Amino acid sequence: MRVKLTTGKEIPLEMYKVRIVQKTSLPPSEARLRAIEEAGYNTFLLRSRDVFLDMLTDSGTNAMSDQQLASMMVSDDAYAGGESFYRLSDAVRDVLGFTYTVPAHQGRAAEHLLAKILVKKGDVVPMNYHFTTTKAHYELAGGTVLELYGPDALETDSRNPFKGNMDIGRLQAAIDKYGAERISFVRMEATTNLIGGQPFSMANLKEVRALTSKHGIAVVLDGSLISENAHFISKREVGYERVSVANIVKEMMAQADILYLSGRKSTCVRGGLIATNERKYYDLLKAWLPVYEGFLTYGGMSSKEIEAMAVGLREMVDPDVASSSADLIQYFVESMVARGIPAVTPPGGLAGHVDAKRFLPHVPQLQYPAGALAAAIYLVSGARPMERGTVSMDRDANGNDVPSDLELARLAVPRRVYSMAHMDYVVDRLAWLLEHRELVRGLRFIEEPPVLRFFTGRMVALEGWGSALAKAFQADFGMEC
Repeated sequence: MRVKLTTGKEIPLEMYKVRIVQKTSLPPSEARLRAIEEAGYNTFLLRSRDVFLDMLTDSGTNAMSDQQLASMMVSDDAYAGGESFYRLSDAVRDVLGFTYTVPAHQGRAAEHLLAKILVKKGDVVPMNYHFTTTKAHYELAGGTVLELYGPDALETDSRNPFKGNMDIGRLQAAIDKYGAERISFVRMEATTNLIGGQPFSMANLKEVRALTSKHGIAVVLDGSLISENAHFISKREVGYERVSVANIVKEMMAQADILYLSGRKSTCVRGGLIATNERKYYDLLKAWLPVYEGFLTYGGMSSKEIEAMAVGLREMVDPDVASSSADLIQYFVESMVARGIPAVTPPGGLAGHVDAKRFLPHVPQLQYPAGALAAAIYLVSGARPMERGTVSMDRDANGNDVPSDLELARLAVPRRVYSMAHMDYVVDRLAWLLEHRELVRGLRFIEEPPVLRFFTGRMVALEGWGSALAKAFQADFGMEC
């Protein structure tokens, strides 16, 4: 919840109490330099003991509620037919409006199953923007991803409240070009992760539904951040100011043939699911779930996580829960902008994003400015960001880099984990880094896998810039900061 102080300033007011805490520590700058060099300048390869604020991702890092933890104590561990599954199925029906529930161990497992049953060689999959694992699964199945974002979706300095919208004209053109029979389905992601957690509007989703219905094309909704997208609709879309998050979620679901999600985000658990009202899709999924995941009533998840997901689904439509991360991100982004830091605007879900092209204009794109900026942020703050740029793109068939549309350093804000003080600290260190950005150079790969290289690839800092940056930081802040 955002409240206005007597000074006129708005702040995110935490609508929860902290009852259990986890100790953290701030490693000195020398230790951070050693850690990032050992990690090959890849923040994924840092050990958590070397991290102060873990802002790599909001996936599986959110705080669970007391009700979720309590539910885990009464889970049914039966291999088949466990009552925990039926409580999850009831929550899916009540909150999302779907009859059939297929559990999976996480979101990319759901993507794999959907690729298995729906994507054929030569197909195309239109979407408002891709996610890394989504694109990998659909391309491995022989499909081609079509990015049908709007004209200003890639503008990082913007006032468009719904940069996650799909361009309806481009969707019609794709249908005309490929024909409905070659379109596996149309995928809408809530919110669009790789362009700054930007939401789509209800009006746009309904336009997509109306057009696809004319051609018999299914709509698949990636609802990993569905409660945040619903929150943004309630705050930004005309006509939804007085509509509850719960009712907005149900209205969104009514536009989709299939929903899938990573439960690690909005529901704050480690798992995933697919849901639908169409028996034909359920039967196709049912045939493959035991092969790749597990039996129909657990699907690769522990019964404890299934119980917690059932509670998390119901809790995520509480407006105080749906807004908990979004409000703190808004504060974070507005604080960055006030200090001249080129953050992605408007604030979205999931994270505060920094535009590396604007932050490091002297670093060529094929020297991975987003990766360099993520490593530099860690060096000067101990906060661990994630690269969302060309490092996150796989090479083409000829071994060449594929430049990303955007070069972003993503600082995730897990739900109900960090405070305003943490955001103020990171903003301050970012402001210092901006003043010393000429010290930061690019990166070069020395080890990379062929697929999803951003997870485990290793790089080196060109011209040894990591040491130079650490020395400048120590000169201003000392060894222990």
